[in-house]
Amino acid sequence: MAEEPVVAQSGPYQVELEEGKAYFYCRCGRSKKQPFCDGSHKGTDIEPLRFEAECSGTFNLCGCKSTDDEPFCDGSHNIL
Repeated sequence: MAEEPVVAQSGPYQVELEEGKAYFYCRCGRSKKQPFCDGSHKGTDIEPLRFEAECSGTFNLCGCKSTDDEPFCDGSHNIL
């Protein structure tokens, strides 16, 4: 299996997050539950990112897997 992340979507995923809740952001791009991990990274060196929401609300999580502000979208998809 390739070791590079796959572009899951060429734009952000808009999701609702709950303050204090832990999430696992998919870094490999192979998950069928984007933008969250479903274990599809197994067999690669890519691990999901565990993060806790600092506040509740709607957030844009990166779909292209190229952001410098994981797990949040920073517009990197605009230059792919």
